Amino acid sequence: MAPPLPAWSRYVPAILLEKLHNRPNLQKAVTNTGWLFADHIVRIGVGLLVSVWVARYLGPEQFGLFNYAISFVTLFGAIATLGLNGIVLRDLVKEPETAGVTLGTTFVLQFIGGLVGFGLAVGVIGYVRPGDALSQLIVVVLGSVMLFKPTETVRYWFESQVQSKYIIWVENFVFLIIAALKVILILNHASLMAFVWLVLAEATLVAIALISVYMWRGGDFHHWQIKSERAKSLLKDSWPLILSGLAITAYMRIDQIMLGQMLGDESVGIYSAAVRISEAWYFIPLAIIASVFPSIIEAQKQSLILYSQRLQQLFDLTIILAFLVAVPMTFLSTSLVTLLFGQSYEEAGSVLAIHIWTGIFVVLSHTSGRWLINEGYTLFALKRNLIGVIINVILNIYIIPIYGANGAAIATLFSYFVASYALDFASKETRLIFFQKSRAIFMLNTIKLLFRDRNLS
Repeated sequence: MAPPLPAWSRYVPAILLEKLHNRPNLQKAVTNTGWLFADHIVRIGVGLLVSVWVARYLGPEQFGLFNYAISFVTLFGAIATLGLNGIVLRDLVKEPETAGVTLGTTFVLQFIGGLVGFGLAVGVIGYVRPGDALSQLIVVVLGSVMLFKPTETVRYWFESQVQSKYIIWVENFVFLIIAALKVILILNHASLMAFVWLVLAEATLVAIALISVYMWRGGDFHHWQIKSERAKSLLKDSWPLILSGLAITAYMRIDQIMLGQMLGDESVGIYSAAVRISEAWYFIPLAIIASVFPSIIEAQKQSLILYSQRLQQLFDLTIILAFLVAVPMTFLSTSLVTLLFGQSYEEAGSVLAIHIWTGIFVVLSHTSGRWLINEGYTLFALKRNLIGVIINVILNIYIIPIYGANGAAIATLFSYFVASYALDFASKETRLIFFQKSRAIFMLNTIKLLFRDRNLS
């Protein structure tokens, strides 16, 4: 007898219900994705509104300085996580019996990583902007968030159990509190530093709430263990991902840092406004990838053919979503920017029209990044990301002085194209996934399906 379908299935069309029968892993993935969607819908609805209000209130220059500091601190965030998120999730799914040792050891490693990342961020900002006391203070406050990275170990456990709803409860509760406080700050004409301190407050509350929910759901920290052998094995797998994470963060954030250094904080504010809109929809494919990939790993145990089919379906779906966003946004970019941020941010329209196409290669990067970890090709992940950041930096040096913020968007788009797609063809280990990505980009499976349905009709 087939297990009963979840309550939400009554609202699903009959043709989709057939695919859900006797597939509990898919049902869990759909439910988990639904919770992730709900999370980000709240964040987009409330978060974008508040973020736009903050941007209007601060103006391009102060908003640019705020985002410059965020980008600068994020650059060192990969050190705090030590590239362990994908590795730990993989091991929790494949080896649940060793979860206590994995979680305990990961917690300690990320605490050490957070200390190192914080120290480096504070030290480097003093060198890059030696006479700018305000920038230094902002980086110190924002950098303190890295000290709470170890609590993300709890997040990995919930993700491995496909129970993201508990993370969402926590983060949305805190998020709504912080959003309300931002509105109060605006109405009371608060300074830039007040908004900076709120970022640290949010990280503190999320950390406390995550631990509380983990304990409420029966989690027991007494079962967590720290073993040096486990630490060595985790770091052996993750060290390429630490450098890879630095590279990914660099070519996601280096454009804002270089804009700030070369053209000033106002250019960062213009660019950041475009990026806020460009990246707002990323939650959709990332939620799907996070929810579906554990079942793709399970499919590998059954059949390599099934494993490949499921991976191709994930590529196809996320690329379709990327095109559905990029095409109309290209033509509506300037109108949308001025509507949301005001006339002072009008220049961000052309930046958005370019940057929005980066989303195609972002979704390819995230999906193939999970695949590379699962296949043990972490060194290739490192290589492609290092090449990506080198290309981005070189292009920024030559293009930003000519095209300004538009040049930074062009550099980011091209570096993502090379690192997330073109480089796969160069290696025999990844050539197969290059062709899978190509089928998705050119929508070969989608076109084939459309013609098949037309012939049937």
